[in-house]
Amino acid sequence: MDSVGSTKGTSKVESGDVTPRSQKKAVVIGGGPVGALAAMYFSKMNWDVEIYELRPDPRSLAGRAVQSKSINLAISERGLNSLKVVDPLLLEEVLKETVPMIGRCIHPGKGNFKGKGGGESQKYDIHGRFIQSADRARLNIILLDWVAKEPNVKIFFEHALRKLDLDKKYAEFEQRSTKETVTVNGDFFVGSDGAHSTTRRFLQRYILMDYEQVYIDTMWKELEILPEERTGGFRIDGNHLHIWPRKDFMFIAIPSPDYTFTCTLFMPQKYFDEIGDTREGLLKFFNKHFPDVITLIGEEKLVEDYFRTSKLPLISIKCSPYHYSDRCVIVGDAAHAMVPFYGQGMNSGFEDVRVLFDHIKAHPHDLALALRNYSAERKLDAHTINDLAMRNYIEMSADVTSRWYKFRKATEELLYAYLPWMGVRTMYSMVSFSNIRYSEVVARVRWQSGVLNRVSAVLGMGMIGVIAMGASRFRWWWGPMWAEGVMVSRGIAERGLGLIRSWVGV
Repeated sequence: MDSVGSTKGTSKVESGDVTPRSQKKAVVIGGGPVGALAAMYFSKMNWDVEIYELRPDPRSLAGRAVQSKSINLAISERGLNSLKVVDPLLLEEVLKETVPMIGRCIHPGKGNFKGKGGGESQKYDIHGRFIQSADRARLNIILLDWVAKEPNVKIFFEHALRKLDLDKKYAEFEQRSTKETVTVNGDFFVGSDGAHSTTRRFLQRYILMDYEQVYIDTMWKELEILPEERTGGFRIDGNHLHIWPRKDFMFIAIPSPDYTFTCTLFMPQKYFDEIGDTREGLLKFFNKHFPDVITLIGEEKLVEDYFRTSKLPLISIKCSPYHYSDRCVIVGDAAHAMVPFYGQGMNSGFEDVRVLFDHIKAHPHDLALALRNYSAERKLDAHTINDLAMRNYIEMSADVTSRWYKFRKATEELLYAYLPWMGVRTMYSMVSFSNIRYSEVVARVRWQSGVLNRVSAVLGMGMIGVIAMGASRFRWWWGPMWAEGVMVSRGIAERGLGLIRSWVGV
């Protein structure tokens, strides 16, 4: 790997000419987790790869000092599969730095906290599958270390994109410490530079891009629960995502491998205004809504951390298409930034890379066609998961305490476990524990909602049949009528089952 500020491997463009190269070169703009993974995929396909990252090297002291705040990442099947496809050993390395989360632990209100056993566990999956919690900074370092081992990859930090000419196939970066302009030739440019993507801004000059940006009426502030002083372990159950839902705001705590919990307070601005800028206002608010959180964090640390950290907005971005000709593509948050409430931001970004390379492999000699197909396919799925993430805020902050939500979830899981031929699964299991396209997940959920409504109607018929068959044991009450009653009850039950089978196509 080259040192920070190195310009090795770059060349100056004269009169717009591109220096001939025998090897194709991909320039990845943005060295976060998605960018590092994209570089690995290109490397495995024998491209020369150069990564240009705006921030300092996160593995350096300077990089750690400016590490931006980030809600802890949840890695699920889509992300894990994308890592496994490029290198199974990389997946193993990543998993060593994660914490399994088997479900949500709900803390509904004052007085329910009972130490590590407190709260109500709502498991993610009836078959015991789980998601993984990971620290974003640590994950980024693992990926950078891994890709830096590749002989055809170079990484440059503290380089800010200043110009991108996709017709002449070069980019200009400013080296932030020296202010030097570095001109880089490339055959293909990948924008993985986040929600406020500079690559996307330049791409919009070349294509008619539909673009939508929304800031939601919810801000977030990061806090922390430290390990127990005596044991060094988790203060509450370390295999759950803990949620304190309060309808239109909530507090969550996600376990980290170092036995801390990364905590996030999600609230509309009016509640931050209610707290104000005083210690008294903060403690009054938490004593009213999250009294057990004060116990977990500690009063002094809560006050210190709350007023030290900034509250930040949440943005959702949709755009399309994601490419220009055979020259450029944007992936991850640069293409579809989403709110964090479904835990799919990084997973969908990793999946972007895998799906992109599925198309490139399908059309190895026609990159323009591969990119057109990629944009066409990915738009629907990216827009779908953005919408699901928005809606899931309501589920996390309010619905998880609803009896109807719990009943419907239990019904779907029981049907999935004991009547798999019906094809009914929870939306969460399809999003988090499969690689089914997001758009197809939503289509299936609409279909099975109709099935569940019909099943509910038929259950009444089935119950009548069950009751009648049970009553047949007391046939001496019925005399000669009992045999006829049994036949009728069986007919009702069989007709109900037949209706269900015909509705689900089995």
